[in-house]
Amino acid sequence: MIRLSYGDRVMMVTIYTLLLLLAFMTFYPFWNALVISFNSGIDTSMGGVTFWPRDWTLENYGIVFKDDRLVGAFLVSIGRTVAGTVASIFVTAILAYGISKNELIGRKFYMILCIITMYFSGGLIPTFLLIRELHLMNTFWVFIIPSLVSVWNMIIFRTFFKGLPAGLEESAKIDGSGNWGIFFRIVIPLSGPVIATLSLFTAVFHWNDWFGPSIYITNEKLLPIQTMLKQILNSNIVSDQMSQLDSAAQGQMAKMRTVTSKSLSMATMMVATIPIIMVYPFVQKYFVKGVLVGSLKE
Repeated sequence: MIRLSYGDRVMMVTIYTLLLLLAFMTFYPFWNALVISFNSGIDTSMGGVTFWPRDWTLENYGIVFKDDRLVGAFLVSIGRTVAGTVASIFVTAILAYGISKNELIGRKFYMILCIITMYFSGGLIPTFLLIRELHLMNTFWVFIIPSLVSVWNMIIFRTFFKGLPAGLEESAKIDGSGNWGIFFRIVIPLSGPVIATLSLFTAVFHWNDWFGPSIYITNEKLLPIQTMLKQILNSNIVSDQMSQLDSAAQGQMAKMRTVTSKSLSMATMMVATIPIIMVYPFVQKYFVKGVLVGSLKE
């Protein structure tokens, strides 16, 4: 066993203390939001609710799940995340597989075109006009088609595919397999770690995106949970401003109910956040193996 010097022990204590403080600062806001979601709204408005619910209640979540709009928005987010992730990974992997082949004519030119889009975009107004001309406004496809290809994910896929043994594809071609057969029977099964990792990143993007639907969707039935949550948070700000204008009247109304806009928004936030957090433990083991191999191996 190696004995640490006094200076090393001081350094270790300092490092672990700073890491604990950082972990606390990162975790506490989420924990406090969870506590408020299980606490009575009226009791929360009095302040002092920190680490544990002071007036335990499930009424906040009861209202969330009884609201057809929120339940529908939750289902829209699930559908968008699943369909968007599968479609994006499939299309991006096909593009990366083609660009990874040295025999592809104009391969470098296509790669340059893709990289340019990483640094320059058409802007919000041209994109909006394009979406409108493609008749994607107020449709479910506006969640899927504009984000089908991720250039960053394509680069990781391409580098990973180039690192696969060339002998596997040569053997498959000798046996009479075509490009599609090689892609689905050999390349995809060997790409499990990078597919799992990039699928998680893509799923998080689709689940958390609220800005796009707020622009392209006006039909309330197609709004995802994150956009609906943003609207609830905005209404919470408006309610706080109204309470400052007429605190006496708002106080009388508050006594008649136990749920406030803040407690309801915290409950909605938990409903929108916890599902995607629960996915992380199942794919965490793929992170280092998937991303590092796909981005560093040549």
